[in-house]
Amino acid sequence: MDAMESGDVSTKQRRIAELARIHPDVSFTSLAYHIDLGWLYEAYERTRKDGAVGVDKQTAGEYARELVENLKSLLERTKSGSYKASPVRRVYIPKGSSKKKEKRPIGVPTFEDKVLQRAVQMVLEPLYEQDFLDCSYGFRPGRSAHDALQTLWKHLMEVGGGWIIDLDISKFFDTMSHAHLREILKRRVRDGVLRRLIGKWLKAGVWERGSVRYPEQGTPQGGVISPMLSNIYLHEVLDKWFMEVVRSRLRGKAYLVRFADDAVLIFSDEQDARRVMEVLPKRFGKYGLAVHPEKTRMIRFEKPGSPEDRKGSSSFAFLGFTHYWGRSRKGNWVVKRKTEKSRFSRALKAVAEWCKRNRHLPVREQQEALGRKLRGHYGYYGITGNARSLQSFLCQVRRVWRKWLNRRSRGNHLPWEKFSLLLKRYPLPPVRVVHSTYAAKL
Repeated sequence: MDAMESGDVSTKQRRIAELARIHPDVSFTSLAYHIDLGWLYEAYERTRKDGAVGVDKQTAGEYARELVENLKSLLERTKSGSYKASPVRRVYIPKGSSKKKEKRPIGVPTFEDKVLQRAVQMVLEPLYEQDFLDCSYGFRPGRSAHDALQTLWKHLMEVGGGWIIDLDISKFFDTMSHAHLREILKRRVRDGVLRRLIGKWLKAGVWERGSVRYPEQGTPQGGVISPMLSNIYLHEVLDKWFMEVVRSRLRGKAYLVRFADDAVLIFSDEQDARRVMEVLPKRFGKYGLAVHPEKTRMIRFEKPGSPEDRKGSSSFAFLGFTHYWGRSRKGNWVVKRKTEKSRFSRALKAVAEWCKRNRHLPVREQQEALGRKLRGHYGYYGITGNARSLQSFLCQVRRVWRKWLNRRSRGNHLPWEKFSLLLKRYPLPPVRVVHSTYAAKL
């Protein structure tokens, strides 16, 4: 592997970041030269090895058998311009928040395309991190969904709830305009190699049911480069426009929190919210996008006005949590969050299906697997104020586990009394709050 160590990737990335910071209005023409054999090897290391295979059905393990030669070939084709992007393989996954059992289309690139997309993402990231604003959190280094949730909670508490625009972009990844994306990229990236590579991925086509079609817009969800391109696009369409243009024209306070294509806009003044709600469709339409007319809504989310009020005016969902007003232990009104119903149901259904398929495994193995699933659930949904939902989930998991253990043979051989004794021997992990909302109060 020594032959592939042709420079320190992190040092090069710091150099790109520093130049981008010093020259915020410059469009860079020489970026692809950073991609050498060492850079591609680092991109390979950062690429998931257990992901679904692309149209060529090549696994990460097969690619690794002749890794050096494969990376050398990829580098030569990239630099010469002879590299050809393969169509992405279309698969469908359930939409977590859908009540109609709709499915979300995902595009799976080949493993080699994943490696090269990762390499280009590693060039673009340090450049655009100097431009991206604090209001965006999705697919950015050092930022997470819980950071977005924490910031949202702080803003809501600061303005006492106010008025909310729950923004939904209709089929964003399917409708993003290639022409507008090229124009937006041109403002910071004029490197011909990188622009041609991105163009090839956008035009590579989608393989589905034995044929390839070539959409004239959109970027496949599932592609390694897609989150970066979506952030670049929405930085221009929404973030920069709202934070630098819109806010200066409003009467009250206003905030934006965006995670990928999910966004919440917060206003202290109702008229400000109505004005922005009216202009949003025009703004997005200018860039070939549409605001979903039914899912995008303006919500009164003000703190209850009288002591007799038992809850706030409305609730809304963001990143898997329902946000609502409730009383704290001290009796104060605070913004609370609980697991969104659809996310709760989806997670429980997955556990039930696993228990059904694996009910004949030894109890110890089942306990260990369910423990991992619960700890993963707590790892995301374990936030301050959500203990009741977590406890309910744990109880439901126990109920489902007993149901399928009881069906390992005919008859009711596992009544609750006996199952309670089994739980003492094979306990499931208790509820745990992993992320504390109040750890970083204003």
